[in-house]
Amino acid sequence: AYAPGMKPAPADSALMLRYVDGDIAAFEMLYRRHNDALYRYLLRLCRHPHSAEDVFQEVWGKLIRARGNYRPTAKFTTYLYRIAHNCFIDYLRRNKRHMHAVDLEPGAHPDPGEQPDTITERSLARRRLDAALLELPDEQRDVFLLREEAGLSLDQIASITGTNRETAKSRLRYAVNKLRVAIEEPAETS
Repeated sequence: AYAPGMKPAPADSALMLRYVDGDIAAFEMLYRRHNDALYRYLLRLCRHPHSAEDVFQEVWGKLIRARGNYRPTAKFTTYLYRIAHNCFIDYLRRNKRHMHAVDLEPGAHPDPGEQPDTITERSLARRRLDAALLELPDEQRDVFLLREEAGLSLDQIASITGTNRETAKSRLRYAVNKLRVAIEEPAETS
């Protein structure tokens, strides 16, 4: 239970409907609730901060412009990530050469109490994961990131990617297996 006078946080779809009716504060609450996870998802997809920022702005802009058409028939996160997925696909079509080799987490700082070898091992594992993500087919990488970065269910992922649940499940399984192998058995370097 919660203390008297406290209200439970409104559901995303309720906030979106309030925004459709002109409540700007409702939009601000939705934005604060989802902006970090959405940006992380786009950064892992785009692999470059500037590109991710461009697509991120496009997603929120599209959501704002399309608010009059919003219907709470699916979870808001499904709606939001469908827009993000479509904006990313559009971005790929516009920018055929979008591949950039960059550090995906330039601001990541190790725990000051950690041993240097632990920090190094985690950094190497992170690099192996990022390299393995780049090797995945786009469909598998997208499903994996929708699950891991956005925390969406298989049904939501299927809806976003325009596939059935079994296809989404299969793509996720292939992605996880490939990533596991890549992380456990790093490529030999000469």
